[in-house]
Amino acid sequence: MGVNFEQHDFTDSQRSEFNQRVHRQLSEMAAELTRPCYNDPQVSFGAELELYLVNQHFSPAPLVEYILDSAGIGGLQEELNQYNIEFNLEPVNAGEHAFSQLRAQLDNACQAIDKAASHYAGHAMSIGILPTLSDSHLNDSYMTNRPRYEALTRELSQHRGAPFDIDIRGQDRVKTTSDDVTMEGANTSFQLHHKMPLTRFKDAFNTAQLVTPLVLAIAGNSPFFMGKRLWQETRIALFKQSIDYRHTDAKEWRQPSRVTYGHGWLRNGITDCFTESVALYPPLLPVTSERLNAPPSPFTELNLHHGTVWSWNRAVFEPGEQGHVRIEYRSLPAGPTNQDMLANAALQIGLVEALSPRCEEYLQRLPFQYAEYNFYRCAQSGLDARILWPHLQQRSLDESRVTDILADLLPLADEGLANIGISRAERDLYLGVIEHRLAARQTGATWQLDTYHSLRRQHSEKEALEELCRRYYQLSRSGQPVACWESL
Repeated sequence: MGVNFEQHDFTDSQRSEFNQRVHRQLSEMAAELTRPCYNDPQVSFGAELELYLVNQHFSPAPLVEYILDSAGIGGLQEELNQYNIEFNLEPVNAGEHAFSQLRAQLDNACQAIDKAASHYAGHAMSIGILPTLSDSHLNDSYMTNRPRYEALTRELSQHRGAPFDIDIRGQDRVKTTSDDVTMEGANTSFQLHHKMPLTRFKDAFNTAQLVTPLVLAIAGNSPFFMGKRLWQETRIALFKQSIDYRHTDAKEWRQPSRVTYGHGWLRNGITDCFTESVALYPPLLPVTSERLNAPPSPFTELNLHHGTVWSWNRAVFEPGEQGHVRIEYRSLPAGPTNQDMLANAALQIGLVEALSPRCEEYLQRLPFQYAEYNFYRCAQSGLDARILWPHLQQRSLDESRVTDILADLLPLADEGLANIGISRAERDLYLGVIEHRLAARQTGATWQLDTYHSLRRQHSEKEALEELCRRYYQLSRSGQPVACWESL
């Protein structure tokens, strides 16, 4: 979905041509993957950070076009809604100071975007869902004016044939409907990319599916939506529901959701992921390569289709002479600070690198449906979650505290990072942030909820939410990780 195109409606012949190309490219994928470049042993990382743009009252501000013109840095692009912007980091090779290299890019970009926003009496905020967001900001008047967003809205709405239903329960409840997909744009994330050799992909991807719930639990930063207290990571529920075009008639078979945790452990490698996308989901944006504002590629249509199936861990296939494969970890929220986001990244990558050589031992003890169960429990309850975790000497599956599992696995994450050349100083810094967060039992989500509870003693709901955002912005600008933040 990162490509641009001018077309926003499609004919039957275009749909047919697109579908034929997708199936042909899928059949050609295995041969392409025999190129030596796909087994380059070099591990590397990249990321995309989505930010909120807010006004002086910390409400969403439709400033994206102004910021794109004035920020003065590369790597920026618009997002679905006009109050969001995305920064694409340059990939770095795994090595002693890889995370510090990413940190330097994030610091420079966030400062430039925030400075540009200040010229319009605004700010840039790194947060999963902005607490001051209201229903008045969730309509097509705030949608970014690009044909691809118009086409996406129309195609999803036509498949749905009715408004999209949102029903999320936590301490409070939000139950509403939407005629378009702007609610999907309420979510901002830190999407992490992890490149590895093709020979390691299957085990790495399965390990990612196993450990992502753990990282999500300690990374939570999205407890509010439309001012209501919901999940620790409300983004997970909101994203799925906001574009869910499936019919809910109990007499009909249940179609798979396009926002998915997957359908089972991989058995044949990355081609399994693309085969599922083609076999289970109809094309949403049948735009052929000739109509894209992008360099030509022999697998354009296949990758475009795969990009409209929103897996929380997505397999990425980059074809060509310098081709590679990677995993895109899509569930991590934006914020609270750049240091916090890179600590989440270090934990995710460290666990995948450490556990993937032995992942079969875990998979044999945990049916895939329970990995998905763990993911939603951790999104809902964060550090209070109890999940089903495989133990090597188990006699049966039992629930364990996610905090206990994380404490046990931190030394393995350190080992995994060491194995790919990350320096001791980097490992101590970023895994130390996780260790401190775990000891303090304070994530971005818990800090927001605790602070809001205190503010409500003296302020109205609207005032408390605005003040919460003001304090969050000031503390995030300090650079101190969230475990060090004081609530009121």
